[in-house]
Amino acid sequence: MLNRDETDARNLHSPCNPGGNPPAVRHGHDCAPMNPLSDLLAGLGPDQVWIYLALFLAASWLMIWRLDALLDHGLEGTALGTLVMPYCSGLGNLLFVAIIAARRGPAQEVLTNCLVNNVTNLTVVLGLPALFWGLDLNGGGKAQKGRARKKAAAAETAQQLSRLSLLLTLAAAIFFAAATWVLGRDGKLDANDGLVLVGLFLFWQCFQVFDVLKHNVRRRRSFRPMFYVDLVVLLVGAYALYVSLDWLVAWLSGRSSGFISAQHLGWLSGWLMVLPNALFAFYYAATRRADIAYASQIGDGHVCIPLCIGLSAMIAPLTVTPFFIQGLAFLIGAALLHVLGVVLGRGLPRWMGWPLLAAYAVFVSLGL
Repeated sequence: MLNRDETDARNLHSPCNPGGNPPAVRHGHDCAPMNPLSDLLAGLGPDQVWIYLALFLAASWLMIWRLDALLDHGLEGTALGTLVMPYCSGLGNLLFVAIIAARRGPAQEVLTNCLVNNVTNLTVVLGLPALFWGLDLNGGGKAQKGRARKKAAAAETAQQLSRLSLLLTLAAAIFFAAATWVLGRDGKLDANDGLVLVGLFLFWQCFQVFDVLKHNVRRRRSFRPMFYVDLVVLLVGAYALYVSLDWLVAWLSGRSSGFISAQHLGWLSGWLMVLPNALFAFYYAATRRADIAYASQIGDGHVCIPLCIGLSAMIAPLTVTPFFIQGLAFLIGAALLHVLGVVLGRGLPRWMGWPLLAAYAVFVSLGL
């Protein structure tokens, strides 16, 4: 007899992979390979897990490189953080939903994955850069001293608008988490609940798109041709993320014992998908673009909650556990703390990183 964990691990394997091998090492004539890149990487050596981890990080760096270029091609910082970057940093979570559904794996792991990803983003991923550099939303305020008064006033207005946009994004994160809690009060999230969550996300994205277009019309800006070239490069990076994530999930699902195993798939995949978010946050915090560092982490949360959870609930009902409710409380509390920082301190001062790290330690202790 198989126990529940072993059964879930086997269910993660596709019908084309009954032996539990990662997709990169499948063979046979009855089942085509999942993608050609996996077959290419299959012959590179025995330590394939490190190869795919490296591919995951390399694809993340590629996307950071071209995301930074989008600032020069028609997107201002907050729009980049709330529209484009969340789909890039949150793409792994969306792919995780698709992989779990395709492999008929335990849908409950999607809840853990999204929760771990979101709470880590709002605590550790923003708390550590705050300790190192501070997240000052005034940005280059000191560089404005020598400019003309009119330009300095325009820069101050832009900073105020950016803070207001960030506050709206934080309010949306709180609203989405609260809506998920309300829908899950009966102990489950079914297809109807998932449809509501996805609808909320789509309405929010429509609002963001029109806001960006309105901003570009006011400034008489348009998307340059390189904007679309960079989008193609981002799609290439997204494909590499899919290949690496699919292989890593299959490899992890084949391990039935130990901490690094299918028993902790939600936690481990959530931490793995935090890595691109951390790269974004550290890079933009170090370059004094706190607005992008902030908006990217909060926007990534919008992709996880409500989009990923909503899509997963539409595919298969999700059981809402007490830990998930506690995690939503942590998420709402962290978002409220950031609201206070933006309103009162115009960002996240360095000392604020310590309470965020302490809260995350409590979260992990409750979950594990």
